[in-house]
Amino acid sequence: MQYRVLGRSGLRVSALALGTLPFGGHQRPQFGNIGVPDAQRMLDRALDAGINLIDTADVYGYGRAEAVVGEIIKGRREKLVIATKVRAVVGDGPNDAGLSRYHIMASVDASLRRLGVDHIDLYQVHDWDGQTAVEQVMTTLDSLVRSGKVRYVGCSNLSAWHIMKALAAADSTNSERFVSQQIYYSMLNRDVEHELVPLSIDQGLGNLVYSPLAGGLLSGKLMRNRDEERIRAWREPPVPDAGRVLDVLDVVAEVAVELHATVAQVAIAYLLTKCVTSVIIGPKNLEQIESVLPAVELVLSPEQLTRLDAASRQPLPYPYWHQAQSIGDRLGAADLMLHSASSAPPPRYLGTPNA
Repeated sequence: MQYRVLGRSGLRVSALALGTLPFGGHQRPQFGNIGVPDAQRMLDRALDAGINLIDTADVYGYGRAEAVVGEIIKGRREKLVIATKVRAVVGDGPNDAGLSRYHIMASVDASLRRLGVDHIDLYQVHDWDGQTAVEQVMTTLDSLVRSGKVRYVGCSNLSAWHIMKALAAADSTNSERFVSQQIYYSMLNRDVEHELVPLSIDQGLGNLVYSPLAGGLLSGKLMRNRDEERIRAWREPPVPDAGRVLDVLDVVAEVAVELHATVAQVAIAYLLTKCVTSVIIGPKNLEQIESVLPAVELVLSPEQLTRLDAASRQPLPYPYWHQAQSIGDRLGAADLMLHSASSAPPPRYLGTPNA
């Protein structure tokens, strides 16, 4: 197993993480219903493979996932980095959601009880709350770190301006900054490369990736001339262009054959070549864990990476297409992540003054 530093925290986490969305029975049955015995076996295998990061949330199964995690980590808490989240609707009360100080303080105590631990290693805001002052959010999270209930704080599903506003609020109040963001990132949806990943480079955030197989589109089970209608009907993530999905799948399948690997392994290995700290896998059974573990050791050649990049590349929105044409002589490290040869057409005036 590879271990990577989470942002600027100094904390080392495994390149693969165990996601727990299916634990305890989700609100949506298609996500799975894994009880304690099966979850125990899955964690056993994850630990054997060197996985040390386990990710959950208070909303998964309305707390049941955290309760299952609490049962299976008994006796080995010290081997794990435990991450959970706060923000979503977890009850019927008017304050059972959001990022108010009231809700965060109540939620962290509830998560600690369900997990059966005295601290949470990474406490993440699950989404934005536009009705709560961001200064209040950051000072409340800071108080959790100072109290010892939380070690680090992170965010998930925020836009770039949300994150920058939160970081500015943290700096202005001398509060703890986010050390990471949890983002949806896959070969079929590389939107995060436009702003969120460059922001992580500029601000020193780690990137935790969920749904690396695009909700199953990159599982290797879908085929051209058989599953077009099923792909067009996909809802999470949305599929605006089924033809593009099939084109990407064709190239991933070719590379998988060349490497004697699976489509899923190639899709995950590809993400691990990007600015990614850890890829969260949410297996529904032990076999799915076994099937993706080889992805960490899979080596993609430069030629294969170029083909995968070309197949999955997305058109640049404004202002990035304008930057690609005009400012190639003044790009910084964060800019180069997007405007590199592998991610976008080379800047027209690279190395020369702008016309």
